[in-house]
Amino acid sequence: MTLGGRQIPAWLVRLGQAGLSLGLLVLIWRAVDGAAAARSLKSAQWGWLTLGLVLLSLQTLLSALRWQLTARHLGIALGTRQALGEYYLSQVVNQSLPGGMIGDAGRAVRSRGGAGLMAAGQAVVFERLAGQIAMFATLGTAFVATLAVPGGLDWPGWVAAPVAGVLAVGLCLPVLAQGATHLPGRAGATARQMRADFLRSVAARPVLAGQIVLSLGTTLCNLAAFAACARAVGVDLGLSATAALVPVILFTMLIPVSISGWGLREGAAAGLLPIAGVSASGGLAASIAFGLVLIAAVSPGLVLVWITPRQEARGTGQLTPP
Repeated sequence: MTLGGRQIPAWLVRLGQAGLSLGLLVLIWRAVDGAAAARSLKSAQWGWLTLGLVLLSLQTLLSALRWQLTARHLGIALGTRQALGEYYLSQVVNQSLPGGMIGDAGRAVRSRGGAGLMAAGQAVVFERLAGQIAMFATLGTAFVATLAVPGGLDWPGWVAAPVAGVLAVGLCLPVLAQGATHLPGRAGATARQMRADFLRSVAARPVLAGQIVLSLGTTLCNLAAFAACARAVGVDLGLSATAALVPVILFTMLIPVSISGWGLREGAAAGLLPIAGVSASGGLAASIAFGLVLIAAVSPGLVLVWITPRQEARGTGQLTPP
């Protein structure tokens, strides 16, 4: 990152983002009765937390299988063990750094093999995109349903308008992507190649059913895990809140200004869950519980962080597929 033409050290950027996360958490804690949130966390029910851990672990497995499926149709062969191990490793990095994407870049580099970095990068991007499309579709469907069906959520204007705007922009993106294929020169040729690769690996008939099942599976696991963590701290989220509000909360984790969404996610939960009748402190406790369970769920990747350099030292260079 540069500021005024001068390069800012990466460690300073990371420190600033960590400070932002901590600062946001402190502000939210003071604003929404953090003592009540602490009491809820202290009395959390371990059975529900364990269910959340299982669901997030299943989400990782399904995501790894989706990556394996996507990569296969781009000419990259990944063993199931390798795909799962690399996914855990990337999640550890994503939990430690802003934006949740740097670990995915490493995953692309280590899996490139003979197919090249471009194909490996596409496999990672398309796999993540498939998951975000499923989450986006869930949010859109739930948003419209809760607006139209009597007894749905009572969306305040300050929330409904931005959500509707984001959904509208998201629906326009495929049109813009299609329009890019008609550009002249290299830009148009690149867009056409990207479209062809995306269709072949995600949307073509031989692969589409698998992508839908795996992507809906990861979405349901994430949403259900958040609901389970909320239930652990005494917050009972109904179906409407889980389907319509939790995706918005989870999308804040993609904003690359804090560490793994900490602070942003808690602020969104404390601000949005009261729409469903949950106290702001209950939303804060639910989000913190989810964040802690998520750290536990990706912890197997810490083992891979420790053993991978030793594998490379022996000349393996990447995790060994079965």
